[in-house]
This record gives sequence, C-alpha cells and structure tokens, in this order.
Amino acid sequence: MSPQEHYLRTHLQPLILREYAGLLKPEHLVFQQTRKDFSGDITLVLFGPAKRLSMNPLAFGERTRIFLGTLSFEGQPLVESSEIVQGFLNISLSAHFWMHAHQEGSRPTPNISGKKLLVEFASPNTNKPLHLGHIRNILLGMAVSRLSEEAGDEVVRVQVINDRGIHICKSMLAWEKFGQGETPQSSGLKGDHLVGKYYVRFDVEWRRQTEERKDGGMDARTAKDHAPILLEAQQMLRDWEVGVPGVRALWQSMNGWVYSGFDQTHQRLGSFFDRNYYESETYVLGRDQVLDGLARGVFERDPDGSVWANLTGAGLDRKVLLRSDGTSVYITQDIGTAIERQKEWNTDEMTYVVGNEQDYHFKVLFLVLQRLGYEWASRCHHLSYGMVDLPSGRMKSREGTVVDADDLMDEMVAAARDKSEFSEKLMELSEGDKTILFNQVGMAALKYFILKVDPQKRMVFHPEESIDLQGHTGPFIQYAHARACAVLRKAESIGIGASVLATAALPSDIKLTERELMRQLSGYRESIFASHTHKNPSLLCQYAYDLAGLYNRFYHDCPILTPETTDESRLFRLYLSQEAARVLKRSLFVLGIEAPDRM
Repeated sequence: MSPQEHYLRTHLQPLILREYAGLLKPEHLVFQQTRKDFSGDITLVLFGPAKRLSMNPLAFGERTRIFLGTLSFEGQPLVESSEIVQGFLNISLSAHFWMHAHQEGSRPTPNISGKKLLVEFASPNTNKPLHLGHIRNILLGMAVSRLSEEAGDEVVRVQVINDRGIHICKSMLAWEKFGQGETPQSSGLKGDHLVGKYYVRFDVEWRRQTEERKDGGMDARTAKDHAPILLEAQQMLRDWEVGVPGVRALWQSMNGWVYSGFDQTHQRLGSFFDRNYYESETYVLGRDQVLDGLARGVFERDPDGSVWANLTGAGLDRKVLLRSDGTSVYITQDIGTAIERQKEWNTDEMTYVVGNEQDYHFKVLFLVLQRLGYEWASRCHHLSYGMVDLPSGRMKSREGTVVDADDLMDEMVAAARDKSEFSEKLMELSEGDKTILFNQVGMAALKYFILKVDPQKRMVFHPEESIDLQGHTGPFIQYAHARACAVLRKAESIGIGASVLATAALPSDIKLTERELMRQLSGYRESIFASHTHKNPSLLCQYAYDLAGLYNRFYHDCPILTPETTDESRLFRLYLSQEAARVLKRSLFVLGIEAPDRM
C-alpha cells in the first residue's frame, strides 16, 4: 500500500464511514493512482460509494472534499488541492507530507519478518557450460532472494546439481575416446567448456554412426537407438551405478573441472549458494517415502509392480513414482530431496526457480507431498519463467548452438567498452578503473535486460538494445546514479558535504519536479514488497527506471549549483540528489547490479 493511501485510509476513511455509518464499509472506498494526464497524487473512485448511498457521484465527492480540508499532517494542511473529474476525486498532497513520506518509504522495512525462505535455482547439468537460459534462472533466483531479504526474510539459497545420468556419460565417453588426455590446463579452456566440447563431440559421432546404419538399410529409430557409441554410453552409466572404479574416477575428475568452471561464472554473475545438493547423492531419496505412502493407501500398485499416484481427482493424471523393477523416477528424487531439505532448514516456504516447461511436474510434486501428509507442501512455490530466445531463434545444447554464459558476458563488457571508450568523462580514470567500469556497465546491461521482463513471459534477448544509455536499460539507471554522484562531488568540493545536507529543509517555493521526485522516492518500500509478494523483480526494475528518469528530469528542470539558485533551494536539491543516489544504488543492489559513481 502506498504511503498516501495508507495515510488517507487511516485519517480520511474513518470520517467518511462515520458520516455514512452502516451504509459504507472500508472495501467500498477504492483508492488508485491518479492517471498521468491529470494532476494529483491519489484518486478516490466515487462511483461505487455514491451508488450505494443513492447519491450523485459529484455530490459525494463534494462532501468528501470538506473532510479533506480538515486533515493535517504534523500541524500542516495535508491536502494541497483536489479536483472532481467524471466520478473521480483527484487529491494532491502537500510537499510537507511528501518530505516525510519519502524519508519513511525510501528505506527497507526495519522489522524482521521472522520467516525463513529457501530458494532453489541454477541446478545445472555437469555436461556443459552455463548458457543464456541458465543466466535468466540464476538472475531470477538471486533477485528473488535479495527481494526477500530486503523485505525482512531470512533466505537460504540452494541448488541441485545434476551430476549423474546418461548425458554425463556421453561427455565422459567422448573424452575417453577422442580427448587424448586433454585437460583444462593443457587446453587453456575453462573446465565446463572443455566438458561441453565433448558433449557436442559425442553428438557428432552419434549422428555419424546413425547415418551410416541408415545408409545400410536400417530404419531411423533402430539406427539411432543401436548406434555403438550410444550403447557404450549406456553401459558406462550401468558401470557408474555399480561403482566401477575407473568410471567413478573419470566422473569425479571431469565433474571437478566443471565445478571449477561454474564457480568462475557464478563469481562474474554475483551468484552464490548456501548449500549444493548433488543428484548423485539425492537420486535414491524418496523411495522409502513412496513405499510408506503405498502402505498407508496413499498410492497404488499396478499388476506389473509399479507404484502410482492417482491424481485424476485433482485434474491431473496418474503419475508413476516407482518403476516395476522398484527403481526411482525423477519425481521420486524430488520428493525425497524436498523432505530432507525441510528437515535440514525448517523453512516457512520453498521456492523453485525452474522454467515453465516443468509446470506440470511441480503441480504433481506439491500435491504428492501434501498427500503424504506434509503440511508445509502448501507453502511450496514454483517460480515458473519463460524461455530466453535470441533474434536468431532457439538454442540447442547438443548441436553446440547455445549462447554460452561466459561468451555472452564477454560480449556485453566489450559492448560497454565500445560505447564508453572515447567519453571525455572517463579520461581521468586509470586503465584498471576503466576495466572495472566497463565490466559494471556490461553486466548491468545483461542483468537488467533479463530482469525487466515479467518472469512468466518468454523473452528475446537483444544485446545491442540492452546496452543503450538512453533506453529502458540498466546503464540508463547507472548513469542517473553517476550523475547524482557527480553533483554531490562538485558540492563537496565547495564545502557542502553530507553533514550540511542533513540540515536540508523544504524551501519556501518548491517545483513540481521536486515534489514528483519525493513521491517516487517514497515508493521504494512499496515496490520492494510488491516485487517480493509476486516474486517478480521486473516491478522493481520499473520502479528504478522511473526514478532514474525523474531524477534526470529534475536535474534539467531544477538548477542546483548555479548562482541564481537560492541557498535553501540549493541545499534541498542537493539533498534530493543524495536521496536519489542512495535509493538508485539500493535498488540496483537488490537486482544484483553495481552502481558506479562515474560514467
């Protein structure tokens, strides 16, 4: 709830309800943001209450305006002006109110919620590097985590690393056949890139062998399923499962290369985890839970011995939980992992950041957990997000056409360098400081472009658009922050530092842009809670973008350090610059983006 609505519901609403006792309830009074083409800070919709009172909306509005005139804020009139427009009462609040509201609303809540949340994200396979799709997952996971912390929650960040299975064995077998002992050290490749290279190499060989057999007269399906290299990979998986020493040693070695590569990528992205879970350790979990559910009549066994959950009554299908040979399927592992994690962390909520192709899987998982009697399953949430495409189309890992995360980050940093290289403002920076700045700008472009899109929507990533200093981009917000910092540095050089700004007060004459900037600053906390509640970082992105745009307009409309600016206005405008810089920096931090002081 915005500060203006909160105040009016606390002070205006009781007057209206008392006037029309028994005829109106709080829910009948609807406040909304005033439309941009009208003046006002908040609007009361008149139609609904007027209809209940059998009054003309204009008459109800005029009566309400009388109440507005009685409201004060810390001894000053609360309402500066009001206007009735076609059944809407547009209310403009005093600058004195906004001076207080922005100081309160522009900071995170001082109260700790007491909630502990677990967020699972990333969860890669160890047969390839992280790619653009992983980037969206990781950035969403980190942003949702930080939003929760900013809202006062304790957060546990975890990932499940898919380190076993046929896809892992494909990379291992290809390296064994074609690698000639190649290592990250000997090749100069990051470990995850090296392993991914052999995953692609396996697919090339598999296709070649399949085509050979098709040319020999074998049908396509048989040719593919019986290609020698695939049969060898399947045998390697069986060897891994029974613990053949040589296979296990190769698996540990190649996974070690991958983890080292992942760590470097996460460091660049600013992502981290409190706990890693490994599929090689969790894939056996859940079987006993399913058998216990079977004994209690929660599940049912088919004649072939397989165990199923009948979810048709809930609008879902029957779901196999154990195969006829008693082995687990993927969801069995997830059942066990969820239960073990809840025992370990005792969280109030679990959020799984996973693409929307797994929507059905999580509906089944949460329902099965509830049927097993775990009440906390109702507080599990699937943050379902759309896939990321490029202008050229979808990506395919096996064909080597994915956009590698490291390559993309390098490209974004290079684009930032190209945009900024010849800026006169950077001439005073050392080469080392320029390198840091270009990295900050390039990563901001990447992160913001991903996060500004509602997670539920599929998106197309445009590298060139993301780096534009004048567009709806991360660098645009960074630039507004740097501009405010530049103003403050100049002020400090003439003796107006932070201690002086602490004494700033409302000037006798305040411009509309100054008022709008205070109003936008007051909305920070509301934006955090909305983004947190809906698990949607794009709401905070929009808030930060709007704040940056307003600060730029304020900068042009309100001269700060010019001779004609009065002392009281100069001090107040410097204070607003300080506040804007602080909130922009904090907003970017929650989004995982750095805020350079110079650009």
